[in-house]
Amino acid sequence: MAFRAALHQAGAAALSQLLQFPEPAADQRPIPCPCGSQAHYRELRSRRILSALGEVELTRPWYLCRHCHNGQFPVDRQLDVENHDCSPGVRRMDAIVGQQGPFDRGREQMKVLAGLDVTSKSVERTAEAIGADIAASEQREIRQAVQLDLPVIVGEPIPILYVQMDGTGVPVVKKETEGRQGKNDGQPAHTREVKLGCVFTQTGWDKEGFAIRDPHSTTYTGAIETAEEFGRRIYLEAWNRGWSRAQTKVVMGDGAEWIWNLADQHFPGAVQIVDLYHARQHLWNLPANCIPTIRPGSKPG
Repeated sequence: MAFRAALHQAGAAALSQLLQFPEPAADQRPIPCPCGSQAHYRELRSRRILSALGEVELTRPWYLCRHCHNGQFPVDRQLDVENHDCSPGVRRMDAIVGQQGPFDRGREQMKVLAGLDVTSKSVERTAEAIGADIAASEQREIRQAVQLDLPVIVGEPIPILYVQMDGTGVPVVKKETEGRQGKNDGQPAHTREVKLGCVFTQTGWDKEGFAIRDPHSTTYTGAIETAEEFGRRIYLEAWNRGWSRAQTKVVMGDGAEWIWNLADQHFPGAVQIVDLYHARQHLWNLPANCIPTIRPGSKPG
């Protein structure tokens, strides 16, 4: 570990040398400004950045617009460190450890595995920022799906393609449940329902006739959102998996009304199956629902 730390220190020193940008040439001193005017070179400025090798120093030209009085660092945009204290490599590490568990544990993992000192808040901010970028990208794709502007997925026919949906409650912080009614009257909600979906293929059956899911064929999607929003999300996932090429199309669910409404809306003509676990549960409850209740002291009719 000491040897690794020494190599990191040497690497950070070498990287700092590479990040010392010179003053721009005379013909590069004026650059366009977003306001429509021009920004002019004023001086070199330095800042510290946490890189995958440790903390490094970046020195680069600073430009100031005389019209709008806004300064800019073109090098920061080129290196993708504008408004960031960490390099893209460190932000990727933060995002990985941040999505796997508590942020403080991510901070500890960064120290042990990468030899980098970051704060729990840094892990949280990075994971949430990258998550927001991913969510925005997903919404762009979903809007394309709604507008039927999706690319045609070509390839071999798929014998059987399954879409499965479900919903479950997940614990959330108190601010996420403000104004939401809990399961019991007069009690606040402690969870939010996350809607989950998966898409997978099946080409065979076992000796007992049960379908065998193709290994590594399952992809997942999910979000805390309305059924209407989730319907577009699961439709996009199925389309990307080759729904249009499936010879047999199946939608599975637990019998909830919202699931079958989405199946009719987004997957018309698909075979609809109540999953085996819930089918057995409904069958088990059927006799109790059918047997009339006999009051004490009364005679059976």
